[in-house]
Amino acid sequence: MSEKIEQKVILHLLDINELSESEIALLEKAKKAMKNAYAPYSHFGVGAALLMEDGQILAANNQENASFPVGVCAERVLLGFAHANFPELRPLKIMIVAQRFHEAGFATVSPCGLCRQTINEYEVKFGRPIEILMLTPEGKVLKAANVSQLLPFKFDDLNS
Repeated sequence: MSEKIEQKVILHLLDINELSESEIALLEKAKKAMKNAYAPYSHFGVGAALLMEDGQILAANNQENASFPVGVCAERVLLGFAHANFPELRPLKIMIVAQRFHEAGFATVSPCGLCRQTINEYEVKFGRPIEILMLTPEGKVLKAANVSQLLPFKFDDLNS
């Protein structure tokens, strides 16, 4: 007999005025990083900002390449930079924003599967969740308490 497995996903939809000061700072840094994205092929800029446990905010953007598989998402550029330069500092929150070039509004965005697994790696390494915030086209922010809300059956779950 088969067994049903369910996992509940909880995301919070917040107005900008419900964000903390540090979350507003993350949003602004992610928007600024997005404007410098190197995306000459997709014309889709993504910016990400990361709040570290010491209070500093790091930012990065997507980097494309004519050989499409070797482009790198903003989230992975950012997390790699953070760990390469500050390996002992725990990341607390990541904000992600996106926009199609030549369009006024923001685009719907969430981390891709590779980025979700990368976020998971740092949650596992530090033994603590990383909040994930995503700007919506309506100007609201979706907040996930941790990567499990976006990636319910991560590799560490399947291999335990």
